[in-house]
Amino acid sequence: MGTVSVAVASIVSERLDLVSLSADDIEHLFDGSTALNLPEGWPDEHDARFLRFRAEQMRTDPHAQQWLVRLVVLRDEGRPVIGHAGFHGPPGVNARRDPEAVEIGYTVFLSHRGRGYATEAARALMGWACADRRIERFVASVAPDNGPSLAIVDKLGFVQTGQHWDDEDGLELEFGLDVQSSSL
Repeated sequence: MGTVSVAVASIVSERLDLVSLSADDIEHLFDGSTALNLPEGWPDEHDARFLRFRAEQMRTDPHAQQWLVRLVVLRDEGRPVIGHAGFHGPPGVNARRDPEAVEIGYTVFLSHRGRGYATEAARALMGWACADRRIERFVASVAPDNGPSLAIVDKLGFVQTGQHWDDEDGLELEFGLDVQSSSL
């Protein structure tokens, strides 16, 4: 099924390319017609649901693509996909319902964890949103038992602001970051 596609440039950091996926790109992940260097067995069932949800959002609003899912590609020989990152949507689509904030999300696959890639991807996303879209407030939602992600939001300067129940992920702690008071 073809959709309107919006060209979205990759976000580049020191070691990573954050490559935007269109709704059609997501479909190619499922039908095997992608040239990307994907890990064996990915997307799994959880990420498949997530990706289909994002594809539907893009079909409804093609301009939302810039805010949604990006593959985290290691700028290395073979250019492996090592995770995904992005926002939950454009400004206003966040756990705090703050009309001027965006909520960040990131996943680095198990075999690539512990090397700072998630922190680097999060910084790159937030830097893009600040510089290119003039976003000054960020939200993150983290499960209370996700120690590595809690360490990342702490390292980035987020402050816990509350909690909520997510039907997919259970209890999540809410964090906020105001760029004016951070070291981003």
